[in-house]
This record gives sequence, C-alpha cells and structure tokens, in this order.
Amino acid sequence: MVSQEQRRRQLAREKFLRQQQRRTSARRKARMRNAAIASVLGVILIGSLALYTTGVVLGDDDSKTNASAEVTPSASASSKAPDPCDKPTEGKVKTQTWKKEPAMTIDESAKYSMKLETTCGDIDIALKADAAPHTVNSFDFLAGKGYFDHTKCHRLTTEGIFVLQCGDPTAQGNGGPGYNIPDENLKDKSLKDNMYPAGTVAMANTGQPDSGGSQFFLVYQNSPLPPSYTPFGTVSEEGMTVLKKIASAGSQPADPATGNTAPNATVVIDKATVTKS
Repeated sequence: MVSQEQRRRQLAREKFLRQQQRRTSARRKARMRNAAIASVLGVILIGSLALYTTGVVLGDDDSKTNASAEVTPSASASSKAPDPCDKPTEGKVKTQTWKKEPAMTIDESAKYSMKLETTCGDIDIALKADAAPHTVNSFDFLAGKGYFDHTKCHRLTTEGIFVLQCGDPTAQGNGGPGYNIPDENLKDKSLKDNMYPAGTVAMANTGQPDSGGSQFFLVYQNSPLPPSYTPFGTVSEEGMTVLKKIASAGSQPADPATGNTAPNATVVIDKATVTKS
C-alpha cells in the first residue's frame, strides 16, 4: 500500500525528470542551431577572405589574356582627403605592345635598382635580379622604352591587403605589354606565413600561373597573400615614406565599371628608370 507521502514524492520525481528531459532536449537543439549558424558564417568568412587572397584581387590582364580583374577588395570609403601630390609632368602614355618576352640582356650577378619618379615623390627600389631575372629583365626593357612614363597608379587597397598597384598604361587594370613573364622567386625567404611584408614589390597577375605582364604592386603595410605573386624588389626607407603619404590620403569608392579603388592622391609615374650598379 503506497502512502500519500510516497505518492507525492513519486510524482515530484517524475515531474523533475520530465523537466530535465525538456532542458536537455532544448540544449541539444540550441547546440545544433548554433552549429548550423557557425557553419554558415564560416563559409561566408572563408569566401570573403578568398576575395582578398586570390589572384583576382591583383588582376593584371591585357587584351591578349583577356582575364579582367572582376573582383577587388573594397577600399575604405573615406572622405576625400587633400591631394598630397604634385601635378604630373607633361607627356603622353605609350601604348606599344610586343608579341613576346624580351630577350635576356641583364647580368644576373649584378645589382639593379629602379627609380620611380612620381608626382608624390621618388620611390627607389632595390631589384632582385638573381632571384627574379625574367621579371627584372622585363622591367629593364620596358623602362628603357619609356613604357611606365606618365602612367597613373590605378589602385590603392586599404582593407584586407595594403598595396598600391601601378604599371598599367590604361589605368583601368586591364592593360599590359602584350606578353607574359614566368612566375619567379615564390619561395623568397621574406614570404612567411602567407604574408607579404611592407616594402615588398611584387608582380600582379590574373590568378593563373605565369600570367604576369607589366602591372606590379608596392606593399605599404604587411599584407596577407598566398605566395603567388613574384617578389622582385624592396622599397627604400625614403620610398616607404612616400608610399605611406599616398596611403594616408585614402582611396575612392570602387569604380562600378572596373572595380578599381583608385587612390585619392594623384599618383603618376613621371619617369621610371632601371639602373645597373
């Protein structure tokens, strides 16, 4: 015979067990829901990072390759800052192209440097002829032809990666010399943990192997990128001061036609010179 007190305790235990089961079930459903949300956010985050770290970000295409830079990292929509640069010197951009890479003429054992005389100041670059001979040879050839003279640096990225991109006579991100050069020096000791350190000068490309042309970028702040872009030079300390001045002026909103985020500063290469020492 079960007493009323025993029956009351039994009902209380059953009620407690039902509450525990409901709480356990609720916690399990919450974990599943949170896991699903985290998974979706993870996909979105990975996709966003991919836009910053694929070749499309630093697309360099010409009419021959026809691989346009369709996606670029969004630059900060900062208010228009005063232009810290001077007016460009008078002159016309050259549009000559060539069918094939120029013959090797540089001395790989010698030291080479490149001076970019820009409207914002001179940017001196020590070139890595021994590690990237095809790239340095191409720049020696193009600079000798005046190919970079009077060209505008068409892209400044201020989020995700921090680079100034130049070397396109069209200033649209789709110009090139008509030929491609091979990737080089992708195992440079300066490239650690998928990071291009500040001061690096590297080739832009379409995201495909051996697709570099004439476009290049100068890193003004450490930038996370896969080792897919030929590092072929290092900016001098004085040159870094110029780069930071350009970056501090910010960039414009992305052009809807090209996707480029042009620098607010009027960055024009009045003259480029490659010198052997």
